[in-house]
Amino acid sequence: MYQLTAKQQTDLTQFKNCFVEHPALTQVIADFERLRSNRQLGGEQQCMLLTGDTGSGKSHLINHYNERFQRRQIGDAMTCPLLVSRIPSKLDLEQTMIQLLHDMGQFGSEFRKRRTGDIGLTESLVKLLRLCETELIIINEFQELIEFKSAKDRQSIANRFKYISEEAGVPIVIVGMPWAEQIAEEPQWASRLICRRSLPYFKLSDGPEQFVRFLKGLALRMPFDVTPKLESKHIALPLFAVSRGETRMLKHLLNEAVALALEDGAETLSHGHLSRACNLYFSGDDNPFEQGISKLKFTEVKNYSRYNPNAVSLDEALVATRFTDRLSLAQLLKKSG
Repeated sequence: MYQLTAKQQTDLTQFKNCFVEHPALTQVIADFERLRSNRQLGGEQQCMLLTGDTGSGKSHLINHYNERFQRRQIGDAMTCPLLVSRIPSKLDLEQTMIQLLHDMGQFGSEFRKRRTGDIGLTESLVKLLRLCETELIIINEFQELIEFKSAKDRQSIANRFKYISEEAGVPIVIVGMPWAEQIAEEPQWASRLICRRSLPYFKLSDGPEQFVRFLKGLALRMPFDVTPKLESKHIALPLFAVSRGETRMLKHLLNEAVALALEDGAETLSHGHLSRACNLYFSGDDNPFEQGISKLKFTEVKNYSRYNPNAVSLDEALVATRFTDRLSLAQLLKKSG
């Protein structure tokens, strides 16, 4: 446990929650705004599919965007311009309707299921979306709702959300792991998902510019008198070696390093702080910050995780993310070329 003052704890929390845009994130936020704007024109609502592997920043992006909106009391109604709902693991369609009602502020919705039934829950949700002037619905972890489901069940799910979007006049953003794309195969959604985006991992083989720019953005948000030079090759390359281009892993390491630097009362983040933080994930010779640049080995994403509907067992249905072999920087860049 780090020994930090109240001010240092606040600074660390602010850094942990900071949001740094890069082109993929900027594009998605612009898409959200466009969906909300198009809604005012009426007619059939455009919807969106956003996918990304674990740790790519989907939830962090949604939380950041959600902070732009506040619910306001107008007369007897509470406006809810943005509805963000996360599908808890293994919910069925009825329970999902209850979760959406709960996220709209209807905390007694779990009891209404017995009285109104499945269709009644959906009608209640549509009515509430209209009353609360909801402009956009974002449903996170959507793959939890459709994985291991039959084609018939997936069609029922697609039909239900199509009905909600049409009747309430609200665009829906479906967010999830790469296999959430299965919903796009349903006829009811194939043409409705006008916009399809994915959040990738950083890849050195695509050029280091985006990764370096992201590091600079993080450095500017660190609570130090002197902004650290995360973009220097002696820091940026080990950081990629640790994170493999995954945003979540990168942030975990930097959060630990910033805490160590604050505890030391340092004016900036040093190579030593990063090395100490890295020892939480690597040890001895495996710590990239304890190796020379020429000895570093890198790996980056090769294939994102996917769902295999033809697997013989449920254990084999989810295919894990695949990464390249550990290569030197020259080998990695040569292979990409």
